[in-house]
Amino acid sequence: MTASPDVAHDAPKAQETPLPSATLGGDSKRSIEQITLLLFITVPFIALVAAIPLAWGWGVSWLDLALMVVMYYIGCHGITIGFHRYFTHGSFKAKRPLRIALAIAGSLAVEGPLVRWVADHRKHHKFSDAEGDPHSPWRYGETVPALMKGLWWAHIAWMFDEEQTPQQKYAPDLVKDDVIRNISRQFVVWTVVSLLLPAAIGGLVTWSWQGAVTAFFWGSLVRVALLHHVTWSINSICHAVGKRPFKSRDRSGNVWWLAVLSCGESWHNLHHADPTCARHGVMKGQLDSSARIIRWFEKLGWAYDVRWPNANRIDSRRKEAPAEAA
Repeated sequence: MTASPDVAHDAPKAQETPLPSATLGGDSKRSIEQITLLLFITVPFIALVAAIPLAWGWGVSWLDLALMVVMYYIGCHGITIGFHRYFTHGSFKAKRPLRIALAIAGSLAVEGPLVRWVADHRKHHKFSDAEGDPHSPWRYGETVPALMKGLWWAHIAWMFDEEQTPQQKYAPDLVKDDVIRNISRQFVVWTVVSLLLPAAIGGLVTWSWQGAVTAFFWGSLVRVALLHHVTWSINSICHAVGKRPFKSRDRSGNVWWLAVLSCGESWHNLHHADPTCARHGVMKGQLDSSARIIRWFEKLGWAYDVRWPNANRIDSRRKEAPAEAA
């Protein structure tokens, strides 16, 4: 059953406890989870910083670069198409094989278990840039010091907050799906696959340990760090700056220079004005690779009932009259 953006809001309030099997661990393992999260953030980030002098001094092979780019966009589209537009907002319906493939592809991005990711994001939309939003950069106020602190919170710090979004309240449809819940629960397994696959390919192609190590560095660590910070920038940067041509009740903005790396997610103002729309970049020249791939899925018959924008739908959400906006 495809996720509906309203399901989470209408779920019974009696079920407030997150489902332990759908997360990285239960409450008794919270400290282990915090340490694991810290490692997932810091180790790839250190590699990302080290990548600059290494690339300058020794360069990067075409194989390592290819592994980094391919794995990056598999994980990125797994998040944008799968975790976000499909599982969170129900922008389209998918045949069962595609549903499972999107769940796995998103898990390869190493951004946390699927069910938790969806629950957090649905809660974000319910309280966007208001009290209750898990990661608003305006959390501490509107002064420059408060915004700087808020940007740090929205980018990274919120993930270490002890309060967890109740998954049975915000993602009951996914909790009830045994296959999806198991994929979410197996997050560590998919993380290991995501990190070791580039190393295995690099080692086999070059038939050397050095090839495996460099492929792991570029195709795993650097790739994960870059994808993490691009994704987190949607929470922080795209809620602090950017153009806002559409009506939304928050401060979501369009940030053009993140569009390619974010696979179209940085056209964030339209997304918050029309959360279930399958395309975020709806204006001329707005690149949205996620929408393009959804279109391919639709033509292949793997996706259906896609919620595409039309002129009336777009114009109804503009801040200006259509004639002036044109």
